[in-house]
Amino acid sequence: MIKEMTSSPSRTLKDSKNLNDCLDCPWSVTPEELLLQLAVKREIGLGANEIEHLRNHYGSNLFRKAKKKGVVRIWAEQFRSLIVLLLVVAAALSFGFGDIVEGGAVIAVIFLNATIGFFTEFKAIRSMEALHKLTKTVVKVRRESELTEIPAEELVPGDVVTFEAGDSISADLRLIQASKLEADESTLTGESVPVQKTLAALPKGAVLADRINLMFKGTTVTRGSGEGIVVATGMKTELGQIWSLINVAEEERTPLENRLDQLGKKLVFLTLGITVLVVGLGVQGGKDLLTMVKTAIALAVAAIPEGLSIVATIALARGMWRMAKRDALINRLSAVETLGATSVILTDKTGTLTENHMSVVSLVLSSGEMDVRTAVDATGQSLVRIALEIGVLCNNASLPKDAGNNGGVGDPTEIALLSLGLKAGISRRDLLESRPEVKEEAFDSESKMMATFHQSKDRFQVAVKGATRMVLDSCSKIMTEHGELAIDEESRTKWIRLGDVLAERGLRTLSLATKTVDALDVSPYIDLTFVGLAGLLDPPRHDVAEALSQCQKAGIRVVMVTGDHRETALNVARAVGLTTEKNPVVIEAHELDRAILVSKEQVLAASVFSRVNPKQKLELVSFYQKCGYVVAMTGDGVNDAPALKKADIGVAMGKGGTQVAREAADMVLKDDSFASIVASIEQGRVIFNNIRKFVVYLLSCNISEILVVAIVTMVNAPLPILPLQILFLNLVTDIFPALALGVGEGDPSIMEQPPRSNKEGIVTRSHWIKIGLYGLLITIPVLSAFYLATRWESIGPERAVTVSFLTLGFAQLWHVFNVRDKDSHMFRNDITRNPFVWSALLLCTSFMLAAVYFRPLGDILKVVDPGLQGWILVLAASITPLLVGQLSLQIEKRFKIHMASRKSFHV
Repeated sequence: MIKEMTSSPSRTLKDSKNLNDCLDCPWSVTPEELLLQLAVKREIGLGANEIEHLRNHYGSNLFRKAKKKGVVRIWAEQFRSLIVLLLVVAAALSFGFGDIVEGGAVIAVIFLNATIGFFTEFKAIRSMEALHKLTKTVVKVRRESELTEIPAEELVPGDVVTFEAGDSISADLRLIQASKLEADESTLTGESVPVQKTLAALPKGAVLADRINLMFKGTTVTRGSGEGIVVATGMKTELGQIWSLINVAEEERTPLENRLDQLGKKLVFLTLGITVLVVGLGVQGGKDLLTMVKTAIALAVAAIPEGLSIVATIALARGMWRMAKRDALINRLSAVETLGATSVILTDKTGTLTENHMSVVSLVLSSGEMDVRTAVDATGQSLVRIALEIGVLCNNASLPKDAGNNGGVGDPTEIALLSLGLKAGISRRDLLESRPEVKEEAFDSESKMMATFHQSKDRFQVAVKGATRMVLDSCSKIMTEHGELAIDEESRTKWIRLGDVLAERGLRTLSLATKTVDALDVSPYIDLTFVGLAGLLDPPRHDVAEALSQCQKAGIRVVMVTGDHRETALNVARAVGLTTEKNPVVIEAHELDRAILVSKEQVLAASVFSRVNPKQKLELVSFYQKCGYVVAMTGDGVNDAPALKKADIGVAMGKGGTQVAREAADMVLKDDSFASIVASIEQGRVIFNNIRKFVVYLLSCNISEILVVAIVTMVNAPLPILPLQILFLNLVTDIFPALALGVGEGDPSIMEQPPRSNKEGIVTRSHWIKIGLYGLLITIPVLSAFYLATRWESIGPERAVTVSFLTLGFAQLWHVFNVRDKDSHMFRNDITRNPFVWSALLLCTSFMLAAVYFRPLGDILKVVDPGLQGWILVLAASITPLLVGQLSLQIEKRFKIHMASRKSFHV
């Protein structure tokens, strides 16, 4: 006789060969035979000792980890770009002309940028790996008679797993129970049509696509519910065997990174053109060819934006970590860029705007309405007890032994029904001992009902719960204190109206019905006896009102799209401040299709869409996108997946959502909070703005360096700055302040600005104009300082070059404050509050002073102490671009305020 697995922990390894044999063709035996062979009871599951032995033997339910991107590979990739190639050519030319110092300086530039790029990419890659660890899948499994949730990686062969529509399967399972079960197996078979499942044994020779009594890892449940016993985990699963053939994974590049790469390449070719022009003009003006080639090399090095991709990596990685701290996990890097342009959020109600912590507050029976928030009297065979028993029996959720009214695994509505039953002394476990469940009709989005069959002596009790109209249409009788009475149309209308009254009070309604039958093959939704209504409350989240207020200030439209009743949705919308209008526009599902075709303005004016089905959600996403909006869409169900994919930003619920929705989405909310969406949009805006500031700062500094040399070359004047000095400034004033700008926390007023267009580039025409003007603004003081220094006999030619070198360097450092947002305060803004900016300025100032006073470095750069007069000239000239830049920003700000006030006055 085979012993129960729960009583023989040593059996697992001792009989591992037999265990492997029965797992080889699990589709060829019946569920009962497999359970017997594995010595597992469906209602008990595995015990703690068996789990430990099985995990030791079979390992964790994980695929072999893909080979990490190694240190050597990350380092080597820093040298694979057109920019680096150009720098290598510049170094080779320097060495070819015999200038070892300048050639070495160019090599130093290459290796410094490679080092910064290496460390930032290394950190970003490891950060992404760490983020993926936060998104572990959980499964519902029965162990030691308790239904509990565990990480999917902890599954072992023999585990009893339960699942329903929307769940992703995390191991290969042999079905032991199924109700209207269908699965999407396209990831394995390529067949897009859902597969209907069966419990019957199949021939041993059945091919993969014909093993319809198995559920496979990586597939998704599209309909129904069921239970299965784990027969393969990790690399032993069908998907694991495919995974073992995969050696190379695609690396994702974001649109933002691609834009920066394209910008960098354009600037490389532009730089080549400018340097060739400078060399030609210099030689034509009588300057030494070698000197001009060296200068051209230095200009090429200075003008090339080596840090563009580096700062993008840093900004994205840092932004993703900030989002993760706010419980928003990014599935796709491209989502970070799109977040900043979001202009409309289509949000669900339950769990996003509300707590998703349901509690039954009212029972409406034929005897009247009862408030059940405090005490519940369910003694005897009263109507109350019958209603509560239906809610407890027709249920897939589970409460821990010590849960009381808190905790639980499963749908929040079902947890609320179990909690109410427990409050009245009705335990699901005790109830199932006397009336065991023998069959289930899973909730169906078409029927909007669920039913379970329970053995009751020699007959079967059917317990049904669902939408009021659908349940009432399936009822022929109503249960009263005086027995069952026939139900007529007048009674149906009355109960529908009672349901509407509960909905108007902001409650979610659920109808309960029952009947007794002689066989299991009868329809559960015919000739039912109506018992009553349950009213459930899901209170609004405390942080939603503030988040909605932020959206309004940021020019982001928020629209509720829900399957709930009009009155329930409208009550929540008013409670959270989504609408403050006396008569807001609310469009119901049956009105939506016509409204989209006939009245575009009405749809755009709507604050709430009620009773909406998944297909209509998809239509709404398309409608807003056609109207030019960048759409963020929330969802949690398997049927929400198409809309989540279609939206510009798909946002899935991490706590209450299905695995299918999470995989389809761009972003997963660990806390299901609407406020986290708003915080992520803010971070998306900050990241884009930081990169834009960095680009404007870097390019304007580079332009100034080119102009300084190009202008003096065209007028045949002496060079105000030497090639090695340009290379030094490129290392000092470009990299560190620019990187500091890339990691700023952003302007607090960023959510008071309208969203940008998603078609808007990083550098627009106005930014190019600003870059040119800033470059000229830095150039003029540098050339002026150089001109004055050459005229002062006390300074001399060598000191004059030092003056222009120091003026250019410090002018570029102070210029970092000019790239603040034009609407921000002059002294209190995101740049002055950025500690990294101050650190960068302190570091770079130290380098500049070292160039003057540390003689070995000064001798290489040909920099000398400019003296008191020289320093006064340097400080006066270098601060001029900052003062002029700040003044122009203030004038621009005042002009904008003035024009806005004039506009409002005329209105």
